[in-house]
Amino acid sequence: MTTPDRKRSDRSPWNWLLAIPIVVPLLPFLYNALDPRLLGFPRFYWLQLAFVPLGVVCTTAVYRLTKRRR
Repeated sequence: MTTPDRKRSDRSPWNWLLAIPIVVPLLPFLYNALDPRLLGFPRFYWLQLAFVPLGVVCTTAVYRLTKRRR
């Protein structure tokens, strides 16, 4: 077993970026229209698919910005 050298702190301000993929899909004005359509799909459906890369980008950014260097 190894013992940690330092206390771990998850209190980085970069963690607030993780709120973006949670809050943005909850904004109702984003879905309040059928147009524009993308490949025949209404806005609601392609926005739901667009939120997946948004979450990936935010999670990757937080990971890289808070990763400890050895």
